[in-house]
Amino acid sequence: MPAISLWKATAFIRLFGIFKVPLIWHVRPKVLEINENRVVIKIPLRWRTKNHLNSMYFGSLAIGADIAGGMLAMLMLRELGVAGADVSFVFKDISGQFLKRPESDVHFTCNDGPAIKDLVNRAVHSTERHNLPVTIIATCPKKSGTEAVAKFTLTLSLKKKSEQLSRAPQASP
Repeated sequence: MPAISLWKATAFIRLFGIFKVPLIWHVRPKVLEINENRVVIKIPLRWRTKNHLNSMYFGSLAIGADIAGGMLAMLMLRELGVAGADVSFVFKDISGQFLKRPESDVHFTCNDGPAIKDLVNRAVHSTERHNLPVTIIATCPKKSGTEAVAKFTLTLSLKKKSEQLSRAPQASP
């Protein structure tokens, strides 16, 4: 994966949020680190992301885990020149452990870059569905240092659409 600036990576995910998944844009994620091995995403604790206990709402935590778990795959697919219309990209399931109240900005870290790269390569060269559980660790560095406040496992699922399906004309309604 070629180097991408943090500014460009943040703009990419926010634009994706505006056009594809508005809730992503709503929480204002910021990319703090990204390379072929890992990604770190920050979601600020603010009025829109808080719950009634002044900690991060679990829906906001799920969005952060979603972004951290999928961003490397999205960028790797783009690097290979594979458009979103060519590969079905979803999370099949999610499991979360909420360990401590996240009372400040939350950093979501995924260190599964090499495994995600392997998944992307397998999916692009096959029409079978390929799955990979990815692990996301959420921390609040300002309040808890490196201690995890939540741990997520999401199953990333990719499938290349068949050539015939992608070339078929769309039926009009």
